[in-house]
Amino acid sequence: MKRVAIVQSNYLPWKGYFDLINLSDHFVLYDDVQFNKYNWRNRNRIKTPAGTQWITIPVIQKTLKQMIQDVQVADQTWRKKHWQAVVHNYSRAEYFREYRDFFEELFLGTTETYLSRVNYRFLKAICGLLGIRTEISFSGDYRLFGGRIERVVDLCSQLGVDEFLSGPTARPYINEPLFTAAGIKVVWMDYEGYPQHKQLFCPPFVHEVSIIDLILNEGADQSRKFLKSFGLDSKAAWCSKSDKLKG
Repeated sequence: MKRVAIVQSNYLPWKGYFDLINLSDHFVLYDDVQFNKYNWRNRNRIKTPAGTQWITIPVIQKTLKQMIQDVQVADQTWRKKHWQAVVHNYSRAEYFREYRDFFEELFLGTTETYLSRVNYRFLKAICGLLGIRTEISFSGDYRLFGGRIERVVDLCSQLGVDEFLSGPTARPYINEPLFTAAGIKVVWMDYEGYPQHKQLFCPPFVHEVSIIDLILNEGADQSRKFLKSFGLDSKAAWCSKSDKLKG
């Protein structure tokens, strides 16, 4: 069985996003759709003594219908600001010194101007750190036809997959009969039941922060124990339970 997930790129996403990648055989960044600045494409949260804090990449939005793949970074000052925010709030994390050089280079080592490529850079590097080997491509690399869901089905067919893995928030938009007609099973991700890891500034514990919170507090190897996609007999075994998963 071959499985794909097709999701818009996020900036420094939370652990559930990386589980979605790791539970897929192919992961497609859906970047030829409309950009929404009030979402996760160019921002995420980190933990601080005052609670969670947004770190946001400033972007140039030329039109309301601008596609994600065409969105450019407004300036490069965000890189230093975001890195300084990480240093300020995570310097006392147990594994900060071990991964300091890795993340410093990730933030400061490039001047990529397109948001989607910035997100890809972070995703690929962190996947490598965690040992996630899923192939990642861009939806803009394919020729897609039809409406919003028809395009996803078309992409699944082009990739020759048997299963489409989706996050639960997409339930209202997914027309499962379209996938069934194409011979593709829809599988739903369940984000409930994550164990708590070591975290600074607790209580409260917050799951929905950037993956860097988990890595800097637990280390890359130990982080796998707090992700649902590791420690399983196989992806297929996990998926066999999917019909019982909550939305």
